[in-house]
Amino acid sequence: MFLRDRLAPVSNRVAEVKNGERLQVVSEDRRFYKVKTDAGAVGWIDDRAVIDQKTYDKFAALSRENAHSPVVVTGMLRDESNVHLAPGRGEEHFYMLPANTKLELLMRASVEKPMPAQAVPVPLPLPKKQESAKVKKEKKKRDPNAPPYVPQGPPMEDWWLVRGPQGQTGWVLSRMIDINIPQELNGLAGEQRYIGAYQLRTVEDPKSKFPNGQAPEYVAVTNAWMDGLPYDFDQVNVFTWDTKRHRYELAFRDRDIEGYLPVTIGNAVFNGQTEPTFSFKVATGNDVAIDPATGVARPAQMTTETYRLEGDLVKRVGPPETPKTAPAAEKKNGRGSRAKGSRKRRR
Repeated sequence: MFLRDRLAPVSNRVAEVKNGERLQVVSEDRRFYKVKTDAGAVGWIDDRAVIDQKTYDKFAALSRENAHSPVVVTGMLRDESNVHLAPGRGEEHFYMLPANTKLELLMRASVEKPMPAQAVPVPLPLPKKQESAKVKKEKKKRDPNAPPYVPQGPPMEDWWLVRGPQGQTGWVLSRMIDINIPQELNGLAGEQRYIGAYQLRTVEDPKSKFPNGQAPEYVAVTNAWMDGLPYDFDQVNVFTWDTKRHRYELAFRDRDIEGYLPVTIGNAVFNGQTEPTFSFKVATGNDVAIDPATGVARPAQMTTETYRLEGDLVKRVGPPETPKTAPAAEKKNGRGSRAKGSRKRRR
Protein backbone atom coordinates (compact mmCIF):
# COMPACT_ATOMS: atom_id res chain seq x y z
CA MET A 1 0.00 0.00 0.00
CA PHE A 2 1.01 3.69 -0.14
CA LEU A 3 2.03 6.23 2.48
CA ARG A 4 0.16 9.57 2.27
CA ASP A 5 1.61 13.03 2.89
CA ARG A 6 -1.34 14.21 5.03
CA LEU A 7 -4.62 13.09 6.60
CA ALA A 8 -7.16 14.60 4.23
CA PRO A 9 -9.71 13.45 1.64
CA VAL A 10 -7.23 14.57 -1.00
CA SER A 11 -3.59 13.58 -0.43
CA ASN A 12 -0.47 12.61 -2.32
CA ARG A 13 1.35 9.30 -2.36
CA VAL A 14 4.74 9.57 -0.71
CA ALA A 15 6.06 6.01 -0.95
CA GLU A 16 4.99 2.41 -1.47
CA VAL A 17 5.41 -0.14 1.34
CA LYS A 18 5.09 -3.93 1.15
CA ASN A 19 4.10 -6.70 3.51
CA GLY A 20 6.86 -7.42 6.03
CA GLU A 21 8.59 -4.06 5.71
CA ARG A 22 9.78 -2.46 8.95
CA LEU A 23 8.41 1.00 9.82
CA GLN A 24 9.36 3.45 12.58
CA VAL A 25 6.41 5.27 14.19
CA VAL A 26 7.02 9.02 14.34
CA SER A 27 3.64 10.15 15.66
CA GLU A 28 -0.01 9.11 15.69
CA ASP A 29 -3.39 10.76 15.17
CA ARG A 30 -6.68 8.96 15.89
CA ARG A 31 -6.35 5.64 14.00
CA PHE A 32 -3.40 6.61 11.81
CA TYR A 33 0.36 6.41 12.26
CA LYS A 34 2.97 8.72 10.81
CA VAL A 35 5.83 6.39 9.95
CA LYS A 36 9.31 6.45 8.49
CA THR A 37 10.69 3.74 6.21
CA ASP A 38 14.25 2.43 6.16
CA ALA A 39 14.71 4.43 2.94
CA GLY A 40 13.83 7.66 4.77
CA ALA A 41 10.34 8.26 3.35
CA VAL A 42 7.80 9.68 5.83
CA GLY A 43 4.02 9.42 5.52
CA TRP A 44 0.71 8.38 7.09
CA ILE A 45 -0.71 4.84 7.20
CA ASP A 46 -3.84 3.23 8.71
CA ASP A 47 -3.05 1.58 12.05
CA ARG A 48 -4.95 -1.55 10.97
CA ALA A 49 -2.33 -2.12 8.27
CA VAL A 50 0.58 -2.53 10.71
CA ILE A 51 1.48 -4.72 13.69
CA ASP A 52 4.01 -4.14 16.45
CA GLN A 53 7.38 -5.82 16.64
CA LYS A 54 6.27 -8.20 19.39
CA THR A 55 3.45 -9.64 17.25
CA TYR A 56 5.75 -9.92 14.25
CA ASP A 57 8.23 -11.89 16.34
CA LYS A 58 5.45 -14.34 17.25
CA PHE A 59 4.71 -14.94 13.56
CA ALA A 60 8.41 -15.44 12.90
CA ALA A 61 8.62 -17.93 15.78
CA LEU A 62 5.58 -19.82 14.45
CA SER A 63 7.28 -20.11 11.04
CA ARG A 64 10.51 -21.40 12.59
CA GLU A 65 8.72 -23.95 14.78
CA ASN A 66 6.83 -25.42 11.82
CA ALA A 67 9.49 -25.07 9.12
CA HIS A 68 9.98 -28.86 9.04
CA SER A 69 6.56 -30.01 10.26
CA PRO A 70 5.18 -32.91 8.17
CA VAL A 71 2.48 -32.10 5.62
CA VAL A 72 -0.72 -34.07 6.30
CA VAL A 73 -2.52 -32.89 3.13
CA THR A 74 -2.31 -30.11 0.55
CA GLY A 75 -4.94 -27.58 -0.50
CA MET A 76 -5.68 -24.37 -2.35
CA LEU A 77 -7.28 -21.11 -1.25
CA ARG A 78 -10.71 -20.40 -2.65
CA ASP A 79 -10.44 -16.65 -2.16
CA GLU A 80 -8.12 -14.01 -0.73
CA SER A 81 -7.64 -14.82 2.93
CA ASN A 82 -5.83 -13.58 6.03
CA VAL A 83 -3.33 -15.79 7.85
CA HIS A 84 -3.80 -15.52 11.63
CA LEU A 85 -1.48 -16.05 14.55
CA ALA A 86 -3.95 -18.45 16.22
CA PRO A 87 -7.31 -20.01 15.31
CA GLY A 88 -10.08 -17.41 15.51
CA ARG A 89 -11.38 -14.52 13.46
CA GLY A 90 -10.40 -11.99 16.10
CA GLU A 91 -6.78 -13.14 16.31
CA GLU A 92 -3.93 -11.04 14.91
CA HIS A 93 -3.23 -11.48 11.20
CA PHE A 94 -0.16 -10.48 9.24
CA TYR A 95 -0.10 -12.27 5.88
CA MET A 96 -2.82 -11.98 3.24
CA LEU A 97 -2.62 -14.71 0.62
CA PRO A 98 -4.35 -14.35 -2.77
CA ALA A 99 -6.86 -16.81 -4.21
CA ASN A 100 -5.56 -20.06 -5.75
CA THR A 101 -2.50 -20.07 -3.48
CA LYS A 102 -1.20 -23.59 -2.93
CA LEU A 103 -0.94 -24.46 0.76
CA GLU A 104 0.58 -27.19 2.87
CA LEU A 105 -1.79 -28.16 5.69
CA LEU A 106 -0.07 -29.11 8.93
CA MET A 107 -2.68 -29.30 11.73
CA ARG A 108 -6.43 -28.89 12.29
CA ALA A 109 -8.10 -27.16 15.24
CA SER A 110 -11.63 -26.14 16.24
CA VAL A 111 -12.72 -23.01 18.08
CA GLU A 112 -16.08 -21.55 19.00
CA LYS A 113 -17.80 -19.83 16.11
CA PRO A 114 -18.68 -16.17 16.80
CA MET A 115 -22.43 -15.66 16.48
CA PRO A 116 -24.72 -12.72 17.26
CA ALA A 117 -27.09 -13.21 20.18
CA GLN A 118 -30.18 -13.16 17.93
CA ALA A 119 -28.74 -16.02 15.84
CA VAL A 120 -28.44 -18.50 18.72
CA PRO A 121 -31.46 -20.87 18.57
CA VAL A 122 -33.26 -21.69 21.79
CA PRO A 123 -34.54 -25.30 21.66
CA LEU A 124 -38.05 -25.84 22.95
CA PRO A 125 -38.54 -28.67 25.46
CA LEU A 126 -40.49 -31.65 24.12
CA PRO A 127 -42.93 -33.81 26.06
CA LYS A 128 -41.37 -37.01 27.41
CA LYS A 129 -43.46 -39.30 25.18
CA GLN A 130 -42.67 -37.28 22.06
CA GLU A 131 -38.98 -37.07 22.97
CA SER A 132 -38.65 -40.81 23.53
CA ALA A 133 -40.38 -41.53 20.21
CA LYS A 134 -37.97 -39.18 18.44
CA VAL A 135 -34.96 -40.90 19.99
CA LYS A 136 -36.25 -44.33 18.97
CA LYS A 137 -36.80 -43.12 15.40
CA GLU A 138 -33.25 -41.75 15.18
CA LYS A 139 -31.78 -45.00 16.48
CA LYS A 140 -33.82 -47.05 14.03
CA LYS A 141 -32.93 -44.95 10.97
CA ARG A 142 -29.35 -44.01 11.72
CA ASP A 143 -27.47 -42.46 8.81
CA PRO A 144 -24.34 -44.59 8.11
CA ASN A 145 -22.50 -41.41 7.11
CA ALA A 146 -23.32 -39.65 10.38
CA PRO A 147 -20.39 -38.96 12.72
CA PRO A 148 -19.94 -41.53 15.50
CA TYR A 149 -19.63 -38.80 18.09
CA VAL A 150 -20.98 -35.23 18.10
CA PRO A 151 -19.77 -33.02 20.95
CA GLN A 152 -22.29 -30.98 22.89
CA GLY A 153 -21.85 -27.23 23.12
CA PRO A 154 -21.90 -24.05 21.03
CA PRO A 155 -21.37 -24.02 17.23
CA MET A 156 -17.74 -24.53 16.25
CA GLU A 157 -15.62 -23.84 13.18
CA ASP A 158 -12.47 -25.54 11.92
CA TRP A 159 -9.11 -23.91 11.19
CA TRP A 160 -5.95 -25.22 9.54
CA LEU A 161 -2.35 -24.39 10.37
CA VAL A 162 -0.91 -23.81 6.90
CA ARG A 163 2.44 -23.11 5.27
CA GLY A 164 2.50 -20.90 2.18
CA PRO A 165 4.78 -20.92 -0.88
CA GLN A 166 7.30 -18.55 0.75
CA GLY A 167 7.07 -20.21 4.16
CA GLN A 168 4.26 -17.96 5.48
CA THR A 169 2.87 -19.90 8.43
CA GLY A 170 -0.37 -19.30 10.30
CA TRP A 171 -3.99 -20.30 10.73
CA VAL A 172 -6.62 -20.08 7.97
CA LEU A 173 -10.36 -20.76 8.21
CA SER A 174 -10.98 -24.25 6.79
CA ARG A 175 -13.95 -23.25 4.64
CA MET A 176 -11.58 -21.00 2.68
CA ILE A 177 -9.50 -24.03 1.61
CA ASP A 178 -10.21 -26.72 -0.97
CA ILE A 179 -8.43 -30.00 -0.20
CA ASN A 180 -6.51 -31.39 -3.18
CA ILE A 181 -8.32 -34.59 -4.19
CA PRO A 182 -7.70 -36.55 -7.42
CA GLN A 183 -10.37 -35.71 -9.96
CA GLU A 184 -11.13 -39.37 -10.60
CA LEU A 185 -12.34 -39.77 -6.99
CA ASN A 186 -15.04 -37.11 -7.26
CA GLY A 187 -18.41 -38.54 -6.31
CA LEU A 188 -17.01 -41.68 -4.67
CA ALA A 189 -17.23 -40.35 -1.10
CA GLY A 190 -21.01 -40.47 -0.98
CA GLU A 191 -22.43 -37.90 1.43
CA GLN A 192 -19.13 -37.42 3.21
CA ARG A 193 -16.39 -34.86 2.55
CA TYR A 194 -12.83 -35.75 1.68
CA ILE A 195 -10.17 -34.98 4.28
CA GLY A 196 -7.28 -36.46 2.28
CA ALA A 197 -6.46 -38.95 -0.47
CA TYR A 198 -3.12 -40.72 -0.87
CA GLN A 199 -1.84 -42.85 -3.73
CA LEU A 200 -0.93 -46.43 -2.83
CA ARG A 201 0.27 -47.78 -6.17
CA THR A 202 -0.53 -47.93 -9.90
CA VAL A 203 -1.83 -50.85 -11.96
CA GLU A 204 -1.44 -51.32 -15.69
CA ASP A 205 -4.55 -50.92 -17.83
CA PRO A 206 -3.82 -49.91 -21.46
CA LYS A 207 -7.53 -49.22 -22.06
CA SER A 208 -7.77 -46.68 -19.26
CA LYS A 209 -7.55 -42.93 -19.81
CA PHE A 210 -4.59 -42.52 -17.49
CA PRO A 211 -1.15 -41.52 -18.84
CA ASN A 212 0.82 -44.54 -20.08
CA GLY A 213 -2.08 -46.75 -19.04
CA GLN A 214 -1.08 -46.58 -15.35
CA ALA A 215 -4.18 -46.34 -13.14
CA PRO A 216 -3.51 -45.06 -9.59
CA GLU A 217 -5.13 -46.67 -6.57
CA TYR A 218 -5.87 -44.63 -3.45
CA VAL A 219 -6.66 -44.70 0.24
CA ALA A 220 -8.95 -41.81 1.19
CA VAL A 221 -10.17 -40.58 4.57
CA THR A 222 -13.50 -38.79 4.90
CA ASN A 223 -15.60 -37.12 7.55
CA ALA A 224 -19.10 -35.75 8.06
CA TRP A 225 -19.92 -32.22 6.86
CA MET A 226 -19.63 -30.81 10.34
CA ASP A 227 -17.12 -28.53 12.07
CA GLY A 228 -15.90 -28.95 15.63
CA LEU A 229 -15.57 -32.75 15.65
CA PRO A 230 -12.81 -33.89 18.05
CA TYR A 231 -11.24 -36.16 15.41
CA ASP A 232 -9.98 -35.65 11.85
CA PHE A 233 -11.93 -38.41 10.05
CA ASP A 234 -14.40 -41.20 10.76
CA GLN A 235 -14.11 -43.34 7.60
CA VAL A 236 -11.21 -44.93 5.69
CA ASN A 237 -11.81 -46.07 2.09
CA VAL A 238 -9.54 -47.89 -0.36
CA PHE A 239 -10.36 -47.51 -4.06
CA THR A 240 -8.79 -50.06 -6.42
CA TRP A 241 -8.92 -50.07 -10.21
CA ASP A 242 -10.88 -52.84 -11.95
CA THR A 243 -8.90 -53.68 -15.11
CA LYS A 244 -11.86 -55.57 -16.61
CA ARG A 245 -14.57 -52.93 -16.12
CA HIS A 246 -12.09 -50.03 -16.28
CA ARG A 247 -13.46 -48.26 -13.22
CA TYR A 248 -12.82 -47.78 -9.52
CA GLU A 249 -14.17 -50.25 -6.99
CA LEU A 250 -14.47 -49.88 -3.23
CA ALA A 251 -12.11 -52.54 -1.89
CA PHE A 252 -12.20 -51.61 1.77
CA ARG A 253 -14.12 -49.37 4.17
CA ASP A 254 -13.69 -48.82 7.88
CA ARG A 255 -16.35 -46.58 9.43
CA ASP A 256 -17.44 -45.33 12.84
CA ILE A 257 -13.86 -44.65 13.92
CA GLU A 258 -12.21 -41.62 15.47
CA GLY A 259 -9.14 -41.24 13.28
CA TYR A 260 -6.32 -38.70 13.37
CA LEU A 261 -3.95 -37.40 10.71
CA PRO A 262 -1.43 -37.99 9.30
CA VAL A 263 -2.00 -41.06 7.12
CA THR A 264 1.37 -42.72 6.49
CA ILE A 265 2.01 -44.50 3.17
CA GLY A 266 4.80 -47.04 2.80
CA ASN A 267 5.88 -50.43 1.47
CA ALA A 268 6.74 -53.68 3.21
CA VAL A 269 7.64 -57.25 2.25
CA PHE A 270 5.07 -59.98 2.96
CA ASN A 271 5.70 -63.56 1.89
CA GLY A 272 8.49 -62.42 -0.39
CA GLN A 273 6.35 -59.79 -2.14
CA THR A 274 6.61 -56.01 -1.72
CA GLU A 275 3.16 -54.57 -1.03
CA PRO A 276 1.92 -51.02 -0.30
CA THR A 277 0.86 -50.23 3.26
CA PHE A 278 -0.96 -47.40 5.01
CA SER A 279 -1.22 -46.49 8.69
CA PHE A 280 -3.29 -44.10 10.78
CA LYS A 281 -4.08 -43.48 14.42
CA VAL A 282 -7.44 -44.03 16.12
CA ALA A 283 -8.68 -43.17 19.59
CA THR A 284 -9.18 -46.07 21.98
CA GLY A 285 -10.71 -44.09 24.85
CA ASN A 286 -13.18 -41.32 25.51
CA ASP A 287 -10.69 -38.92 27.13
CA VAL A 288 -9.87 -36.10 24.70
CA ALA A 289 -7.59 -33.21 25.65
CA ILE A 290 -8.26 -29.83 24.00
CA ASP A 291 -5.34 -27.43 23.85
CA PRO A 292 -6.76 -24.16 25.27
CA ALA A 293 -4.30 -22.06 23.23
CA THR A 294 -4.97 -23.57 19.80
CA GLY A 295 -8.10 -25.74 20.09
CA VAL A 296 -6.25 -28.83 18.83
CA ALA A 297 -7.89 -32.07 20.03
CA ARG A 298 -5.78 -35.05 21.01
CA PRO A 299 -7.08 -38.17 22.78
CA ALA A 300 -5.27 -39.53 25.79
CA GLN A 301 -5.21 -43.07 24.37
CA MET A 302 -4.43 -43.85 20.72
CA THR A 303 -3.34 -46.87 18.74
CA THR A 304 -1.84 -47.18 15.25
CA GLU A 305 -3.64 -49.37 12.73
CA THR A 306 -1.74 -50.62 9.67
CA TYR A 307 -3.13 -52.28 6.54
CA ARG A 308 -1.57 -53.72 3.40
CA LEU A 309 -2.91 -54.06 -0.13
CA GLU A 310 -2.45 -57.59 -1.47
CA GLY A 311 -3.83 -57.67 -5.00
CA ASP A 312 -7.36 -56.31 -4.60
CA LEU A 313 -7.60 -57.36 -0.96
CA VAL A 314 -6.90 -55.10 2.02
CA LYS A 315 -5.53 -57.00 4.99
CA ARG A 316 -4.73 -55.75 8.44
CA VAL A 317 -1.13 -55.93 9.62
CA GLY A 318 -0.91 -56.82 13.27
CA PRO A 319 1.97 -57.36 15.66
CA PRO A 320 3.89 -60.64 15.18
CA GLU A 321 2.20 -63.51 16.94
CA THR A 322 4.04 -65.20 19.78
CA PRO A 323 4.15 -68.99 19.17
CA LYS A 324 2.38 -70.95 21.81
CA THR A 325 4.55 -73.48 23.66
CA ALA A 326 3.13 -76.66 25.11
CA PRO A 327 3.41 -77.20 28.89
CA ALA A 328 6.41 -79.26 30.01
CA ALA A 329 4.23 -82.05 31.44
CA GLU A 330 2.15 -82.32 28.25
CA LYS A 331 2.66 -85.31 25.97
CA LYS A 332 2.91 -85.17 22.18
CA ASN A 333 -0.57 -86.60 21.75
CA GLY A 334 -1.97 -83.65 23.68
CA ARG A 335 -3.08 -85.70 26.72
CA GLY A 336 -1.91 -84.63 30.15
CA SER A 337 0.06 -87.16 32.24
CA ARG A 338 -0.87 -88.09 35.80
CA ALA A 339 1.54 -87.81 38.68
CA LYS A 340 3.52 -90.94 39.48
CA GLY A 341 1.74 -93.25 41.86
CA SER A 342 -1.77 -92.07 41.09
CA ARG A 343 -4.33 -94.62 39.94
CA LYS A 344 -7.50 -94.36 37.99
CA ARG A 345 -10.28 -96.07 39.90
CA ARG A 346 -13.69 -97.20 38.70
CA ARG A 347 -16.51 -98.32 40.83
